[in-house]
Amino acid sequence: MKYEQYTVATSASFLKFEFHSEGPKGSIKKLVLYKPFRNNPNVFNLGFGDEGKNGEINDVVVSDNKDSEKILATVALTVYKFYENHPDCFVYVTGSTKARTRLYRMGIVKNLNEIVNDFDLFGFIQGAWKPFEKGPDYEAFLIKKKK
Repeated sequence: MKYEQYTVATSASFLKFEFHSEGPKGSIKKLVLYKPFRNNPNVFNLGFGDEGKNGEINDVVVSDNKDSEKILATVALTVYKFYENHPDCFVYVTGSTKARTRLYRMGIVKNLNEIVNDFDLFGFIQGAWKPFEKGPDYEAFLIKKKK
């Protein structure tokens, strides 16, 4: 990856990742969790945000620690680590708000050439999954590691 990343602590299952955002607001613990969908255990939801009460993810808080590019690169790193141990699964990603989903889309577009070398990428729009293209305002994303 071409961006600086934070050091990540990984659970033995490669389903939980932790790191600390460092910036003007101090050190903020971030969590990335991969949870399988009940109706399809081969599809994992990527949950991301600040660590909240009881170790849960707070995915609506705005930390504004001036390191969003480094944070997104670190979350992308967890996708690679996830696939090292779950190579045949899909990862589902959407933001907790339309603005966050748009932020994810912008990050994908900015790094699309690198992403498509390693992953098949789809966007959900108008009720259907379509191969990802620059431009559309997708509601969610689906990632599959290329073999």
